Amino acid sequence: MASIDIQSIRKSFGAFPVLHGVDLTIQDGEFIVLVGPSGCGKSTLLRMIAGLERISGGDLLIGGQRMNDVPPAQRGIAMVFQSYALYPHMTVRQNMEFALQIARMPKAEIDKAVENAARILQLTPYLDRLPKALSGGQRQRVAIGRAIVRDPKVFLFDEPLSNLDAALRVATRIEIAQLKEAMPDRTMIYVTHDQVEAMTLASRIVVLARKGIAQVGTPLELYERPVDEFVAQFIGSPAMNLLAGEIIATGAETVVRLDGGGTARSAVPTQTSDMGRKVNIGVRPEDLLAVSGDGLFSGEVQIVEALGEVTQLYVARPGGGAHIIAKLPGIHPDLRHKTVTFGADPAKVHLFADGRSLLYR
Repeated sequence: MASIDIQSIRKSFGAFPVLHGVDLTIQDGEFIVLVGPSGCGKSTLLRMIAGLERISGGDLLIGGQRMNDVPPAQRGIAMVFQSYALYPHMTVRQNMEFALQIARMPKAEIDKAVENAARILQLTPYLDRLPKALSGGQRQRVAIGRAIVRDPKVFLFDEPLSNLDAALRVATRIEIAQLKEAMPDRTMIYVTHDQVEAMTLASRIVVLARKGIAQVGTPLELYERPVDEFVAQFIGSPAMNLLAGEIIATGAETVVRLDGGGTARSAVPTQTSDMGRKVNIGVRPEDLLAVSGDGLFSGEVQIVEALGEVTQLYVARPGGGAHIIAKLPGIHPDLRHKTVTFGADPAKVHLFADGRSLLYR
């Protein structure tokens, strides 16, 4: 079993706390992705699971066994780093089999493990090449293969695609997804800054903030029902638009008068006691629609980015401030410097009060 229980884990570097008591249960065979801003402790948490950082407080259990003081080599874990960390003087085969030789595994078993990993990662034609004769994506696949041959209970990935160009990132991301399908009983924990990697690879995403975990859920749960403004703006690219206003009608559908003019309707229910409450409405750029007549707001389109299948518009915010971003299907170069009215389906309009979603009170 490769379930992982993280119980009130804390980490401090001297007097500087990084993790303030993290609680998380990872089921056997899950693909967990850790995301969050720089400095939130996601790579530190990964290294603590691997045994590369000491735990300042709390307990780490793998398969029900406490691992706080167990050496890294005895945890049944393999880690793939951001840098490939390959031995430059060794061939692909030698890099992949080195750890097994150190463990004194029989040669026949080593050969079988290397050939199996090479087949999964499509590295068989490159087994006798040196790392300098490989592309960046191939080198990263060798690093992943070196982890596979050890047959670990848990795979840890620390931003493994960040050194690759855009095309190689896509190709290698697909290979990691296929690797998970080929090894469904292995638990995988993956750290990334990339929204697409998180949304497409994860069975669940863990969003870390400065003080610990902000929200845990499936990719669609975090996208459609963020618990607060931090998660709402961190998940999704471009970030969710937030507009300030005041509740002027409550019930099954809430009406908000926006500070810069215009009104918004939200399917988030509110109570009579919420009348007059200051809130932020949240609308994702892809949920804004160009409408005729009344809408959420009207603004001048100042920048147009034609991306092919969609056009990204940067719209002057009523009352000033940062642009509101809208993504419209199709190509609309003629909208630059035009005043456009935008609306949104009430089911797509989020409500936040004091930073928290009113769905979760």
